[in-house]
Amino acid sequence: MTNKLFNSLEEAESFLKEQFGDGESFDVNIKHLFVKDLPVLCVYISGLVDGVVLTQLLSNMLPDEDIDVEDEKEYFEAYFNFQGRSEETERKTFLVDTLSGQVTFVTKSGYAYVADIRSYPGRSPEEPDNEKVIRGSRDGFIEGISQNVGLVRRRIRNSNLRFELHKISEIGQTDVALAYIKGIANDEMLDKLRQRLGQIHHDGLTMADKSLEEWLFKQKFHPVPFVRYTERPDISAAHLLEGHIIIMVDTSPSVMIVPATIFHLLQHAEEYRQAPTVGTFVRFMRYFGVVVGLLLLPLWYLFATHGTYLPDALSFLGEKEKSHIPILLQILIGDIGIEFLRMAAIHTPSPLSTAMGLVAGIVIGQIAIDVGVFSPEVVLYTAVSAILTFIIPSYELGISVKFFRLALLIMTGIWGVNGLFIGIFILFTYLCSLRPMQAPYLWPLIPFFPNAMLRVLIRFPMTVDALRPYVVDSKQRKRS
Repeated sequence: MTNKLFNSLEEAESFLKEQFGDGESFDVNIKHLFVKDLPVLCVYISGLVDGVVLTQLLSNMLPDEDIDVEDEKEYFEAYFNFQGRSEETERKTFLVDTLSGQVTFVTKSGYAYVADIRSYPGRSPEEPDNEKVIRGSRDGFIEGISQNVGLVRRRIRNSNLRFELHKISEIGQTDVALAYIKGIANDEMLDKLRQRLGQIHHDGLTMADKSLEEWLFKQKFHPVPFVRYTERPDISAAHLLEGHIIIMVDTSPSVMIVPATIFHLLQHAEEYRQAPTVGTFVRFMRYFGVVVGLLLLPLWYLFATHGTYLPDALSFLGEKEKSHIPILLQILIGDIGIEFLRMAAIHTPSPLSTAMGLVAGIVIGQIAIDVGVFSPEVVLYTAVSAILTFIIPSYELGISVKFFRLALLIMTGIWGVNGLFIGIFILFTYLCSLRPMQAPYLWPLIPFFPNAMLRVLIRFPMTVDALRPYVVDSKQRKRS
């Protein structure tokens, strides 16, 4: 036998107590048990193991008649015939398995076995709050990676669907899974992700998938997201079939989809739950709203302060009621104030959120106008811009749009119309320069792919034959 880790049970118990402490952690159980007549040392973390299943295994899973075997390995496998049992050959892996919630056994001769009867604390799958649909499934990812894998496999019943498990970080030993369909996903992208995962030498991924994103894609101070986050299994399955790669992190209810472009971040499942014409209309409305939400405040400020740029037909856009505070400062205070309200809403307990909303609406919406702090136009256009920002499905991209809007507004306030156009040019050039996972961020607009761009703008019927996106570089472009 090759999996002998210790010379005796006493040595194994001494090693384990040295690692976990002797009675220092109440949830670490190191117990002497018997599998039939074979003495074993059983080790597990009580909060991560299904105790009922463990008790049944030790008491009920016995052969009807005695088996006459002299080999200790055969004896253990005969009397502990659990289908999830495996052997261990390294002490480090043995410890990680125990800390991961598996039950580990050491026989009297020092051979180690692992039984996977994990039962992590968690919640049941439910529809994510930030990706709701009118029609569609109501399940969503949870914090357990095993359950999340099951939600995806339920939708893609194919033997080529792979979930590669990696343990990342030196102390945390976080489980990370690369999900892809073999033969469809690009091998070079997979190799690059595996290589980058192997280069992570850190004590822990405390913020789960967000920490991993910054390690994998070298995000640094870039304000835009480099991946698409989703908490919906149906969206994940759809992207897997397109040739994308899904990155799952244990303890996180969201997964990362790569490669991703800005148009992936603007997609929503609701477009595919409606008729193609309705889905196309919703998509156009969202694209239009994002552009208006980005440019509305800088353009209105330009028209309000430079009346010569405003056509007579749009003269109503100017400021009617003057305030003692400069318009630029009003807009900055209002836009940043809405961000404060958003932060307050997140941190306010649910029973108090209604009261907080009433106070904010009354103080900012009416009293601030009555005392002359804000002009009515500033409140109107600031509120419209905020609403248009909220229509972006990706929360991370929505924050980025707000950041870019403030930058354009400040440049317009300093240099006027020149500042606005220079800011737009800088923003467009910056987005064109981004290539996470070697995928152009503005694809298929830059570089321009007419057919792919048409599919970005129009939600075609499912029956129309489509190729997998060129940006994923799939080995099988045809889908049907």
